[in-house]
Amino acid sequence: MTTYFNYPPPELQEELKRIANAIVAPGKGILAADESTATIGKRFADISTENTEDNRRKYRQLLFTTDDAVSNNISGVILFHETLYQKADDGTPFVELLKKKNIIPGIKVDKGVVPLFGSEGEGTTQGLDDLDKRCAQYKKDGCDFAKWRCVLKIGKNTPSYQAILENANVLARYASICQANGLVPIVEPEVLPDGDHDLDRAQKVTETVLAAVYKALNDHHVYLEGTLLKPNMVTAGQSCATKFSPEDVAKATVTALQRTVPAAVPGVTFLSGGQTEEEATVHLNAINAFPGKKPWALTFSFGRALQASVLRAWKGKDETVKAGQDELLKRAKVRFLAVFSVTALVYFANLLKFTALLILT
Repeated sequence: MTTYFNYPPPELQEELKRIANAIVAPGKGILAADESTATIGKRFADISTENTEDNRRKYRQLLFTTDDAVSNNISGVILFHETLYQKADDGTPFVELLKKKNIIPGIKVDKGVVPLFGSEGEGTTQGLDDLDKRCAQYKKDGCDFAKWRCVLKIGKNTPSYQAILENANVLARYASICQANGLVPIVEPEVLPDGDHDLDRAQKVTETVLAAVYKALNDHHVYLEGTLLKPNMVTAGQSCATKFSPEDVAKATVTALQRTVPAAVPGVTFLSGGQTEEEATVHLNAINAFPGKKPWALTFSFGRALQASVLRAWKGKDETVKAGQDELLKRAKVRFLAVFSVTALVYFANLLKFTALLILT
C-alpha cells in the first residue's frame, strides 16, 4: 500500500528542520557563490580578470572575509565543489571562515543541464548516479544544505508534460538523497524568463511546475519541514512588449505560491533569474508587502543580484578588496530591508493591536 512508508527518524527530522529554519531566519537570505568555472569566467571577463584558480580563490576569499556584520543579513552560502576545499591566504579553510561568522555552508550538487531526448530543446539535470556518496562526503566536510537546479522553458509547446514530470522527479530523488545524508535540500525548479510570454502565462506555467514538484516530493516521502524552495519570481518574458509593475509581479508570484506550496515548507528563497540588482530587490520587497496568507518566509538566494556591484568594485585587484567587501555589505543590507522591513512592520502593527485590545479589556 502507498500509505506504508517511513518518515525520517525524529532526530534527523529535528536536525533538518533546525537547519532549514536557520537559513530563512527573519531578514536573512542566501549568497549563491556556486558559479561553475565557466560561469565565473564570464563574470571575470566583464572586469578584465583572468579566470584562474587563484583568482577564483581570491574572489571567494573577498566574499568570505567581509566584516562579520555580513552575517546579520546572510545566513548561508552556496559553494561550488572547488570552493569548498579552498583556503584563505592564512591557510584557514573557507568552510571554517563561514562557520566562524555563523553562516551555514551549502553546496551545489547537480552536474548541469543536458538535453532531454525527444523534446523541443528542453533539458533535464544530471548527477544522481553518485549523489549519495557525494552528499555523505559533503556533510562530513562541513556542509549542511545543498542545491540542485532544474530549468524549464516557456515556448509555444513548452514546457512539455515530459519535461515537467522528468524534472519534478529528478528534484524529488535529489531531495530524498540529501535528507538521508543530513543535508537540507534546496529545491530549484527555475522557469526561465526567456521569451515574449506575458505575466499570465508565466504564472500558469509556474503553478503547473510547482504543483508537479510537490506531487513528486510527496511521492518520494520527502520531509517538507526540512526543505527549502528556490523558485523564480513570476515575471513576464524578457521580450514581452507589455511592462508589468512590481505589484503585478508580487500578486502573480504570491498567488502561484499560495496555490501550490504547502505550509509545511519553512521558506522560499527566490532566485533573481536574470533581473538586475535593482529589479530583484524591488520585486522582493513587493512580494513581502503583498497582502494575504504567506505561511513561509520569503527571502532571497541571489548570485549575480548580490555580486554584480561587488565584482565591479573589486576589478580583480588586491588594492580594491575592501571596496568590494563594502559593496557586499551594502547590497546584503538592501536585500535585508526588502525582506525584513515589511515583516517587521506587520509584526509591530499586530503587536500594537494586541496591546490596545488588552488595554480595552
